[in-house]
Amino acid sequence: MFETGALLAGEMSGHICFADNYFGYDDAMFAACRLVQIVSASNQSLGDMVDQLPKAVSTPEIRIFCDDEKKFGIVQAIKKDLGNKFPLVDIDGIRLDFGDGWALIRASNTQPALTLRFEANDSYRLMEFQEIVQESLLRADLNLNFL
Repeated sequence: MFETGALLAGEMSGHICFADNYFGYDDAMFAACRLVQIVSASNQSLGDMVDQLPKAVSTPEIRIFCDDEKKFGIVQAIKKDLGNKFPLVDIDGIRLDFGDGWALIRASNTQPALTLRFEANDSYRLMEFQEIVQESLLRADLNLNFL
């Protein structure tokens, strides 16, 4: 948020950070109150507002067992493998930008695992993104256990 001047940031886990009329950190109470303020200032219902948002499909969090000694190296290998093919952000893992969706690959800080998430405009593209990453994972380490 600081680097880009974003007014809002969020995670799939539900953490929402605001810089709009606020300091810019995660606060559920502020999020709820700000939502009430936005809806009350509009002629639309919350349901109508949500219906206007772009539709997307996403995966739940995918965890792949990976030895602690190998997981950060595998993320770096995927970055090297796919970083010249797709734009990426490498803060806390890598986030590949496919234009019409994204993939996130990161080493878990709490267990011997890689954590993956995917989002796309449709199910077909979602599967394509997963295949791209899975092929790169296999090139990085043929001994991963996909759960």
